[in-house]
Amino acid sequence: MERTDLRYQAYVDILREELIAAMGCTEPIALAYAAATARELLGAMPERVRIQASPSIIKNVKSVIVPNTGGLKGMPAAAAAGIVAGEADKKLEVISQVTPEQQEEMRACLEQIAFQVEMLDTEHDFELLVTLERGEDSVLVHILDHHTNIVGIEKNGKVLLECQDSGAKKPEHRTDRSLLNMEDIYDFITTMDPQDVQEILDRQIAYNTAIADEGLRNDYGANVGKVLLEAYGDGVKNRAKARAAAASDARMSGCELPVVINSGSGNQGITCSVPVIEYAKEVNASQDKLYRALALSNLTAIHLKTGIGTLSAYCGAVSAGAAAGAGIAYLTEGSFDVVKHTVVNALAVVSGILCDGAKPSCAAKIAAAIDGALLGLDLYRSGQQFYNGDGIVMRNIEETVRGVGIIGKYGMRSTNEEIIHLMLGDE
Repeated sequence: MERTDLRYQAYVDILREELIAAMGCTEPIALAYAAATARELLGAMPERVRIQASPSIIKNVKSVIVPNTGGLKGMPAAAAAGIVAGEADKKLEVISQVTPEQQEEMRACLEQIAFQVEMLDTEHDFELLVTLERGEDSVLVHILDHHTNIVGIEKNGKVLLECQDSGAKKPEHRTDRSLLNMEDIYDFITTMDPQDVQEILDRQIAYNTAIADEGLRNDYGANVGKVLLEAYGDGVKNRAKARAAAASDARMSGCELPVVINSGSGNQGITCSVPVIEYAKEVNASQDKLYRALALSNLTAIHLKTGIGTLSAYCGAVSAGAAAGAGIAYLTEGSFDVVKHTVVNALAVVSGILCDGAKPSCAAKIAAAIDGALLGLDLYRSGQQFYNGDGIVMRNIEETVRGVGIIGKYGMRSTNEEIIHLMLGDE
């Protein structure tokens, strides 16, 4: 692909837009971001907070620890963190700088302020409205479709539209993801100038490696990574799973280290990068080849997730795990043929994993998704594959990706409703 090709710059822009740093699970952090933005415009501590969120946001916030809060969980805790300590200009690192005094203030905030949480009846998988009120004053912040996309702000009933006049944020521009397809992604990564993506990928390598190290070093969640290493040894296949799982366990349990995300998810950013980094070490890949493998894995994950949407009952680790398989296939085999068949085989194996919110078992699901991708690669190496008509496998990789997107976005809506009903049934 020539550098002058419109797709070339689009793919670089997509990586730049998607591979951003975030601290903690991105759904509670999006809530903290909205609350921090509203608090800045209100200009005072609120007396009342109203949180309206699409069901999948509530599902993903329910069980995960909000970082830098001293172990707090839940929607009010995430909002309180943003109100007390949030710096909205840091977006998904909105609560990265919190003092012990502010943690105490968060707890007082939860006791003194009236929090109301409502589930939105919306067609959007990701929709969030936060309203802060004090006396007669109020501010509403509306986020739609992805985590930092503020599409509306109102103060005292007045719509704030002009960024320079009101401080309101304009909806974020995003490069057209429909330009992505596996053949062009492969063409891009094999012809790109690594300097165009080096800064983005160096940050992903540094951040996601650091949190994997932290997850193995200390006690987080279910310690899935440690269990894998103790049970199955330190061969590269197991290390790839264990280190990614350990990073997720740390992140789900309130670790204060940032992660470079993918498709709006830290777990997906971990899953499509850490195994590829581990394999690159194993095969002594050059830095140039690691950049190309990571670009392939990240763009594949984004392509797979585009059809599914930001949030779904379809576990995002499946898409990211298949994408990691693509990166590993490139590192170890090289050809587009093995890359695309690894992805299809992986999707055929593990597409049934459900998303039941953010919590420690995400680490185990990540390990399972990576295992499915590695099996997909080994199958093709052995001359085996799944063919058109084998369940959800279609005639080619793009039709298979499209089919998975339909299942994840539309077919699993009722599944998502039942999952949320079960999760919230005791409340």
